Amino acid sequence: MSCSDEYYSHSTGDLIQITPAIKEKLRKAKYGVYNHSAVELCHWTKKSFANEGSCYKHKFYGISTHQCMEMTPAAMNCENRCVYCWRPAEFYDTLEMPERLVDEPEVIVQNLMAERKKLINGFYGRSKNDKHKLDESLLPAHYAISLSGEPTMYPKLPQLVKYLKTLKATKSIFLVTNGQEPDMLRKLAREDALPTQIYLSTNASNKKMFLQVNRPRHKDAWERWQDSLRFLSTVDTRTVLRMTMIRGHNYGAENIEEFARVMSEGNPHFIEIKSYMHVGMSAERLEWGDMLSIDEVRSYSGMLCEKMPAFSVMDESEVSRIVVLQNKKRFVDRWIKSYL
Repeated sequence: MSCSDEYYSHSTGDLIQITPAIKEKLRKAKYGVYNHSAVELCHWTKKSFANEGSCYKHKFYGISTHQCMEMTPAAMNCENRCVYCWRPAEFYDTLEMPERLVDEPEVIVQNLMAERKKLINGFYGRSKNDKHKLDESLLPAHYAISLSGEPTMYPKLPQLVKYLKTLKATKSIFLVTNGQEPDMLRKLAREDALPTQIYLSTNASNKKMFLQVNRPRHKDAWERWQDSLRFLSTVDTRTVLRMTMIRGHNYGAENIEEFARVMSEGNPHFIEIKSYMHVGMSAERLEWGDMLSIDEVRSYSGMLCEKMPAFSVMDESEVSRIVVLQNKKRFVDRWIKSYL
């Protein structure tokens, strides 16, 4: 048995599936799993049920936390093994998702909706939770295509985005990518299937740093990422460069100018600068002290703005240790209301 066989079934005619052993690990971690896709209720979604707070996507952009469905069509597929990833990156093995072996978008969404409903049902029995919010959460208004793995590896991603847009309650769709599939990003644009907002993970200012932080599998990974960065600079949808800052890896005043050049080339609408968080599987690779304080994130953000006059601090979330910058020259309203 090959290593990839241990995690997936790739036999001719069979759909890609996470094996029972890995599926069980994911279910214990409170994931809902269907073949190669997964869904989860994040920490902030659960807190929002009890009116105990909302995530920074709500604070920054107006996303309804309790109606956010965080999902992925590629739960165990990723081209990188990022040192900061709190997902089970050690289980990622294959770089292939043949189109003939993947589920159709409608099948993925319907089954993940059912898995998500099972996860939500468990919250109805807790008196502190808001039943009205729980009822509303069953019909998502926002989709975050991220969660685990790399969603742009899913070959039918344009069809998935288009299908989500047809659903009556849908107001917005966010896509998070590591930038290793620039051709898929161009395909989204070409097929009129762009999400509301595209996030590009931007954790390195040069090739050496990129290799150390992202630990990519593709030999031309840095070039692929730069291709995606250039795509974001002109694409006709909202764009965000997300920086995960890690002490001793990519954080320091000596890299400010280099990061500023990279950011300016991407010309995003927003830049999110966030501290690494010592949680999940990342705790086996990094130390508690590798996290930054919110004051350090604020200071770094201020220095970055000094190098990029087009950007200014828009908002922050102290509890999440994140500051968001807004592009004054490529300006869009921060608040997302609807496709309509």
